[in-house]
Amino acid sequence: MSISLSRFAALTSSLLLAATAALFGAGQASAAQADFGYVALGDSYSSGLGAGNYDGASGNCKRTTRAYPALWAAAHSPQTFAFTACSGARTGDVLSGQLGPLNSGTDLVSITIGGNDAGFSDVMTTCVLQSESTCVNRVNQAKAYVDSTLPAQLDQVYNAIDSRAPAARVVVLGYPRFYKLNGTCTTGLTEGERAAINGAADHLNAAIAKRAANHGFTFASVAGSFTGHEICSGSPWLHSVNWLNIAESYHPTAAGQSGGYLPVLTNAA
Repeated sequence: MSISLSRFAALTSSLLLAATAALFGAGQASAAQADFGYVALGDSYSSGLGAGNYDGASGNCKRTTRAYPALWAAAHSPQTFAFTACSGARTGDVLSGQLGPLNSGTDLVSITIGGNDAGFSDVMTTCVLQSESTCVNRVNQAKAYVDSTLPAQLDQVYNAIDSRAPAARVVVLGYPRFYKLNGTCTTGLTEGERAAINGAADHLNAAIAKRAANHGFTFASVAGSFTGHEICSGSPWLHSVNWLNIAESYHPTAAGQSGGYLPVLTNAA
């Protein structure tokens, strides 16, 4: 069978290009993917409380495959994936019990932390059960804590991450605003209470973002991705108060994890 010179040249060129890509392009990509290590730290917003389908082996940490770290790992297939985020975690819990998997080979770290230190649960309990003025006072106490005490606690966590995984890209994710203001709501909270709670979320996120930036980490806001999906919206991605499962109250649903958090991590990673 004969082949023209031009076709032979084109075929040879294609084979050379394919070989070059395999050696220098695809080979490098494969090696990079094969060596990629991801560690997911943090509190209930990272463990996936509220999304259901919890891993029984994780106990009270309430980790789930529906949480954004597990969803990201499933989509990107890192060689190693350590999921140590735990419901209820504070900064001290991260330092004492979550950092073990970090090492010099860790490429990506994600974390949500600070809400429990600032008294998230007590703020919401106060606002649901007590008067508007008491709610607003408790919110202001939490904001004062964020200003006076939380920055040093965040610095301890971020310093520890940096020392254990100096080559990692660290993505610090924020918290959503809970409420759509002037929406249709049956939460029992006043508009003033809802506005105060949203303001506290913004205040907390601003403090976290500043500390993250000072450490050279990436702060990833989820406020935009949750806009239109707050409590009191037509399609909420957050649980309102749930008297039958109180722990899941004010946490992202499975849709909040996949639609609110996952795209933000994907864009920032």
